[in-house]
Amino acid sequence: MANDANPKFEIPNEMRDFAEKSVEQARKAFDSFMDAAQKASTALESQQEEVGERARQANASAVAYAEANIAATFAYAQKLVRARDLHEMVAIQTEFAKSQVETLTKQINEKGQFSGRRPETK
Repeated sequence: MANDANPKFEIPNEMRDFAEKSVEQARKAFDSFMDAAQKASTALESQQEEVGERARQANASAVAYAEANIAATFAYAQKLVRARDLHEMVAIQTEFAKSQVETLTKQINEKGQFSGRRPETK
């Protein structure tokens, strides 16, 4: 009679099948989500590495430009102090100014290419 007072409750097969399919679908959805999240994370890491490399290259080129410009300035100063007259000083100044404009233009163009953009010209 104890069994009659507490009847055994059985879960119908259809209900178990439905629950099992629901869990399986949820697992597949979660796996798909995790796969997409992993791909996004990998893509982000790749972009960060690329940006980091571009930044390192930009810094290296900026240092190289500064070194070249300083070297040119010292060479100019050395020529200038050795000038024998005003005419030679003006020629040295003109040569230096022309050279610096050419160098600056080249550096700006290189920076524009490096950043993926062309500098605006008017």
